[in-house]
Amino acid sequence: MPVRSLRSSVLRWPDREAVEAALKAWLQAHAPPGLLALGYFGSYARGEAGVGSDLDLILLVRESPLPPWQRPAQLPLEELPVPAEALVYTLEEWKALPQKSPRFAEALRRETRWVFGADPFHP
Repeated sequence: MPVRSLRSSVLRWPDREAVEAALKAWLQAHAPPGLLALGYFGSYARGEAGVGSDLDLILLVRESPLPPWQRPAQLPLEELPVPAEALVYTLEEWKALPQKSPRFAEALRRETRWVFGADPFHP
């Protein structure tokens, strides 16, 4: 989380390296069943994160009985060092993404930094 110096009004926010290290540790403790890949996109992936930036996660799982909007609620994202949001796709949904949402799929292909599993865009 942000740290304020006792003698300064300046906030320091965790940089990409610190957040990625925390994400890898978090993954060791909280990997969901059937996880195939985990990455992050957005400002942290582009190297543009600053004070107040959140971490945008993407998880690819083999399958899930839950609808997409309920899947992130199963993840203890509050344990990460910055606010985080997650998109959790099943393998079937992931394969359909370029047809359903080509612009979003292309943005994910361009900027996602994968920290677990093979890059699903380049198997």
